[in-house]
Amino acid sequence: MLAISKSDLQQLISMEQCIELVKQAFVELYQGRAEVPLRIGLDVDPGKDVTLLMPAYMSGLDALGFKVVSVFQRNSAAGIPVTNAAVMMVDSQTGIPAAIINGAYLTQLRTGAVSGASAQLMSREDSKNLVVIGGGAQGVTQAAGIAAARPIEKITVVDPFETSYPRFRAAIEQDWPHLADKLEFTADAESPVREADIICLSTTSRKPVFDASWVKPGTHVSGVGAFTPEMQETPPQYVAQARIVVDMKEHALAEAGDLIIPLQDGTITEDNIVGELGGLVLGEFPGRTSATELTFFKSVGNAVQDMAVGGYALRAARERGIGQEIDLG
Repeated sequence: MLAISKSDLQQLISMEQCIELVKQAFVELYQGRAEVPLRIGLDVDPGKDVTLLMPAYMSGLDALGFKVVSVFQRNSAAGIPVTNAAVMMVDSQTGIPAAIINGAYLTQLRTGAVSGASAQLMSREDSKNLVVIGGGAQGVTQAAGIAAARPIEKITVVDPFETSYPRFRAAIEQDWPHLADKLEFTADAESPVREADIICLSTTSRKPVFDASWVKPGTHVSGVGAFTPEMQETPPQYVAQARIVVDMKEHALAEAGDLIIPLQDGTITEDNIVGELGGLVLGEFPGRTSATELTFFKSVGNAVQDMAVGGYALRAARERGIGQEIDLG
């Protein structure tokens, strides 16, 4: 079995490649060529710490496996990453475990890539001003993913905790140094949101992190942080005005508080959801219909993303002799 580390992944795959892999994965899902059960969630400390098991199989991409990912809020106080994960790839012909991959970085990479894909397909082509709300590790690759899709000139990171700023900058300088000069930091969302062309939400907040009245016409919002029915990063007033695309409708309606809460209170109906990312990639409907339209992409995460990126990484690692072989006896 091959062990693939973060540094290995960085050698094996670029953000641009990852965006294309994620788009391909959602096409496979949309066209019914992927088996993806609803993920299993274990509330270790309800409302604070959760462990998720996410399996998937895509015959078209020959990708079989699962991810175990934990989001433990308690880790922040101890200076430990909040999100930790491992991805296990399985040989689809024999069922033998083929690789274990650094799942924390793979998750950050593929989630940044799905926001990049949404920006590529739903934001205005001249979008230059990006606001990332949430200064954690996931926010770093959100910035990288969107900057790979649009000509971003300024990246404003909004986070109430100033201690996150040097960590965010250090991560950008280490992994995405071409973006370092574009960074700005603030604890106040209003001013940057008013200027934003693209807003990326990367928090686990249970209340909206900006006001819908601040958003200018033509803005695109990508919501990737909230992943349970109780979490709600996006103002329902924005959701009601926006053209909505989701990663997978079944999962979004079961897990995305950004949609479930306004659906329950009648602010929106299911008809507000235009379609799924796979259909958008295939050109079955446009990502936006005008330069002034508000757009909203909601993702709760899907194991097809992990399997597509993990499968590619495994094949590339074998071809290039990267990674460490492990004998489990």
